[in-house]
Amino acid sequence: QVQLVESGGGSVQAGGSLRLSCAASGRTMSSIVVGWFRQAPGKEREFVGAINRGGNLRYYADSVKGRFTISRDNSENSVDLLMNSLKPEDTAAYYCTAQARGAWAATTIKRASWYAYWGQGTQVTVSS
Repeated sequence: QVQLVESGGGSVQAGGSLRLSCAASGRTMSSIVVGWFRQAPGKEREFVGAINRGGNLRYYADSVKGRFTISRDNSENSVDLLMNSLKPEDTAAYYCTAQARGAWAATTIKRASWYAYWGQGTQVTVSS
């Protein structure tokens, strides 16, 4: 079992930055793929990005590429999502998710159904 807890959400003006953190327990980060998803009211859950077990591969949705960065802190067993140049359309609940099985593949890691473990989510609100 993997338990995930997100933190760092909040409200920010357009153009600002926020850092979300996902702390894991039950497994080390080096043994799991960690993904970030978001869901705005009335919309489907959307893939944001992911980092592989080795920490050397990252994959981002086109909508956030160049603005969002995923990093891993092995000492804290956590994964961060640094969000820069935020836009009002980035407003959503952000979820950390993990999968201990299966191989890293671009088509796979974008699917919410592939992941086994989910955090409770943290709200990000960007005002114009």
